[in-house]
Amino acid sequence: MKKIILSLIIVTVSVMTVLSQKEIKTNQNTKDIPEIYFENTTHNFGEIKYDGNGTCEFTFKNTGKEPLLLTNVKAACGCTTPTWPKSPIKNGKKGTIVVKYNTKIIGSFTKSIRVYSNAKTSPVTLKVTGTVTKPETASTN
Repeated sequence: MKKIILSLIIVTVSVMTVLSQKEIKTNQNTKDIPEIYFENTTHNFGEIKYDGNGTCEFTFKNTGKEPLLLTNVKAACGCTTPTWPKSPIKNGKKGTIVVKYNTKIIGSFTKSIRVYSNAKTSPVTLKVTGTVTKPETASTN
């Protein structure tokens, strides 16, 4: 008797699970969706002096047919600050994301920046790397 009740419960839960699932519709006409293409997705600063210039740019192009809108650009931590265009990028046009790394942090770094948009490939991950060298100390003679 216990096996029959357990079997009925399992069948009931299974049927309810199957019936509660929604069909996910995908956009079949993806050729019109914006597409973001980056010339480079990584930037190596090499060695940077302490408190030096830790700014670089990532250029991208909208290779789709509809306007591209960057909805958010997030750095992995607070030591990296991105700025990006807030207005839509028309098809065939370029835009730039400026990334600034805090060069008052000594040592090697690898930081990622995620670019969220209405493009087919979203998010896109950008990466900056380098090494901030120790500041030179003034010698006393």
